[in-house]
Parts: sequence; C-alpha cells; structure tokens
Amino acid sequence: MSRRRSFPASELAGTVDTTTTLGPLRLDSPIVAASGTFGHGDEVIRLVDRTRLGAITVKSLAAYRWAGNPAPRLHAAAGGGMLNSVGLQGPGVTHWVRHELPKLQAKGVPIIVSLWGRTVEQFGAAAEQLSGHTDALAAIELNVSCPNVEDSARMFAHSPSSTAGVVAAVVACDLGVPVFAKLSPNTFEVVDVARAAVDAGAVGLTLVNTLLGLGIDAETRRPLLGGVTGGYSGAPIKPVALRVVNEVTRALPGIPVIGTGGVTTGIDAIEMLLAGACAVGVGTVSFAEPRAVNRIHDEIVRWCVGHGVARVTDLVGGLELPEPSPNPHVEGDRNDHDD
Repeated sequence: MSRRRSFPASELAGTVDTTTTLGPLRLDSPIVAASGTFGHGDEVIRLVDRTRLGAITVKSLAAYRWAGNPAPRLHAAAGGGMLNSVGLQGPGVTHWVRHELPKLQAKGVPIIVSLWGRTVEQFGAAAEQLSGHTDALAAIELNVSCPNVEDSARMFAHSPSSTAGVVAAVVACDLGVPVFAKLSPNTFEVVDVARAAVDAGAVGLTLVNTLLGLGIDAETRRPLLGGVTGGYSGAPIKPVALRVVNEVTRALPGIPVIGTGGVTTGIDAIEMLLAGACAVGVGTVSFAEPRAVNRIHDEIVRWCVGHGVARVTDLVGGLELPEPSPNPHVEGDRNDHDD
C-alpha cells in the first residue's frame, strides 16, 4: 500500500477556520475519532497530531467488564469494507475511569465516552459510574445501535420508545455533560427514532453505526465471524450514512450531528458536512491507517482553500437539492415498464 503524504501543520496553519460546534461543544477540528476504532485509552491517539483531532470517542463501555464475542472477530470485506463482531469487549466504566481516563485526559483532546447496556437500567448504571469524573468529559454518547449483542432484531435503536427510555435514564443522572445518541441505519424509522432521542433530552446525534451483515466461507459453509452476524463498516457504507444524515438533519434542523460511516478521505468528510453534519466521525480507516485523521484533516483544509471556503462551518447543510418535480412518480411506479 502506498503511503499518502500528510502535509506539515505549519504549511496549513491559519488558512481555514476548522473550528465547529456540537451544541455546547466547541471543537478545534471537525474530525471526531469514532467509537471502537481508537481504543479505550491513549493507545492510538498518541500516534496522531492532536491539533488535527476535534474529539475522541472511546470504545463503548458498560457498567461491568465484558469479554465480547468469540473469535474470529474481524474480516476484511470487498471495496475497503470490514465486518466486525468484537461484541463490545471492555473493562467496564469504573476500571476505565481509574486506569485509562487520566492518560487520555493528558492528551488535551475533548473526550466523548460511549456507553452501552442490555437494559435501560444498565445504561443508567454505567452513567452513574461516571459521577465525579465528568469534568474530564466533553460528552456522553449512548450506543443504542450496536448490532453485535444478543437479539439484534430488538436493539434499542430500532424503537423510538426504547431509545427514548435509554436517553431519559441517562439524562436523569444529571451529570452535567451533553448526551448524544448513536443511532442505527438498519431501520426505516431512523427519523422517528432520532426525534424520540432528542425529545427525551439528547443534545445531539451520531449518525450512523454499522450496517448489519453476514460473511460466509463457501469452502467450510460456515460464518466468517464467531458471532455469526457482525457490523459492516468502511467506505462502502458512505452513501447510506450520507442519506441518513441528510434525512435526519432536514427533519430536525438545528440538532447537531456527528456524521460517521465510510469517511476515508477529506472529500468524504466534505460530503458529510454538506449532508448536514457539524462534525465528521473517522473510524474503520484508522485500522489500516492509524494516522488517517492527520491526512483527512489536511485534505479538508486543502479542499477548502481550493474552493474559497474560509470556514468549515460554512459547508454544514450546504447540499443543494433539485426542486420537486411537478409530476412526481409514485414510489411504487419507479421501476414499472411497459411490455
């Protein structure tokens, strides 16, 4: 694999205002390290230029230690995609607060802690374990959408009422930090789920988590992953993520969104901002290229310079849609043909 040049920060400094806001949060860069791709602590962030990173989202944590799914857990998919069935392995919130948070805090990058649970009560318990440590946190992200645990057909993010229940339980802990809900693209009710999350007290949203996928080994006739199904991420899911971000931000104007899914280049990030995201999550590409955030940040700035864009925030929601047709086709007739 050829190495792509990462331009020195000094060469790009001051050319474009890269700051952005997520509700009450002000980020120096629109790039947010996505949950599950930068670890629980400082293991990956030590490799990147922190001035190019707006925030880091830690791998999802529960109120208890969890071993995750059986191996194999990862499998490369065509077109730069990846299937994963890690199963939310983690040390638990209390251990993370004691052993990982101080090291991460020392890096000086805003920290978003991702929480998960199997019940509403478990989400609330995980949040309570953060009590007394929230001064070190920028936000809480609620992972109500991971398809790798228990009955994926009944994940919280497939139900507006279930999602609202989780958000309300965490907001009720009154920890003094904004709450974001990370939603699933695996439902046609995503706008309704997003609205329910906001109505329950979420300040913003992260869109989207992985698609649910299955890999099969034809020779053995067995699943490629130990957990059977897994989350499909990477470059191929970008069109899905863009569609969801655009749908939700148009339905809920003013609600800050972290757009994530398939972002591997600066152009991808620009597209996500145009779709309506205020910040851009960078995830799967970091497995193959741990310093990808450096390059993507530089590519954003160079694109803005080349297009006369002085502020990254000027791009947010800038997608120009065509005027509706005076005689729109009925949904069911789009693929009809006369014989």
